[in-house]
Amino acid sequence: MLSTGWLQPIHRLSREARLSFNSLPLGLILGVLVGWLGYQARALTASGAAAAALLGAVIFSFGGLGAAVLVIFFFISSSILTRFKAEQKEAFLLSFEKGGRRDLWQVLANGGVAALFVILQAWSESPIALIGFVGALAVATADTWGTEIGVLSQRKPRSIFTGQVVPRGTSGGITTLGTSASAIGAFAIGLIGLFVLDDWRIVPLGLVGGFAGATFDSLLGDRWQGMYFCSNCEKSTESHPVHHCGSETHYQRGWRWLDNDWVNFLATWVGAGVSMFIAMLWI
Repeated sequence: MLSTGWLQPIHRLSREARLSFNSLPLGLILGVLVGWLGYQARALTASGAAAAALLGAVIFSFGGLGAAVLVIFFFISSSILTRFKAEQKEAFLLSFEKGGRRDLWQVLANGGVAALFVILQAWSESPIALIGFVGALAVATADTWGTEIGVLSQRKPRSIFTGQVVPRGTSGGITTLGTSASAIGAFAIGLIGLFVLDDWRIVPLGLVGGFAGATFDSLLGDRWQGMYFCSNCEKSTESHPVHHCGSETHYQRGWRWLDNDWVNFLATWVGAGVSMFIAMLWI
């Protein structure tokens, strides 16, 4: 049984927290509060705030207090890092349509998988589903921390595949600073999970799952994500069909359908899968 062995405390605590916190009206209120705060902090657009409110309501209502703590940590830390030296980062991130205020699709891409696992856990009472939630959220945290901190690196990023120097903000471009920030972000989710789920194994599960998903994100971004070229700016960009300068962009490489939101969405699945696979090996 999945609820036996070392997973039993996680199963018990998550169930107790959910039962004592399982209030849809309260979840809706907290979700709307998170969305509103994100909008006021200029971390979310109006559509992003609406999506955050919806996901927050689902997670708070069905995931319990432990899940709520993890999501709030992700939200607060990501918002702080997004605003940290924002003006310095804007020139790099804007060219590739990253950073800044998250819209509806960006919010769903980062948090949708985590919300699905919360619903699955509430329906099945499976601790493995809760671990999938931790892994997915660890990926979102690792990716956000890596992007927001890595772009500030004094060293130029290099392609994760070829090792060649690439422009700052390029998908698949990594730096020691950004990679370290990703690992710390994933570790932080695991560490918070340790206190709310009461088992030390959550720490390596969050770290490994989150870092694996963030690495997969970089691999997709480097080799297969759709990229376009702005003749006016003479720069590669993820934006299509119009660049932020107002000029039309032209296909350059990669899969046209695979934009940054799809990359983030797929990466969270990978992180969740890795965390759950390792957890099942420990049963």
